[in-house]
Amino acid sequence: MKKADAAMAGLIRNNLIEKLTSRGIKETKDGTSIYTLSEKALVREIVISQYRERNIDSPDNGWF
Repeated sequence: MKKADAAMAGLIRNNLIEKLTSRGIKETKDGTSIYTLSEKALVREIVISQYRERNIDSPDNGWF
């Protein structure tokens, strides 16, 4: 069962890295390679990249 868990974690990690590289991100703002980041840090980088893509001037993204 542990091999399956490790394999699943590897697939998730590879998927997160693929999402970042498809956005053109290969390292964090401080210069750390995404290939050395933990799964949690990879998710954080994806959220940061999504935040940067928001069009804050759009009326759809205004405050309530």
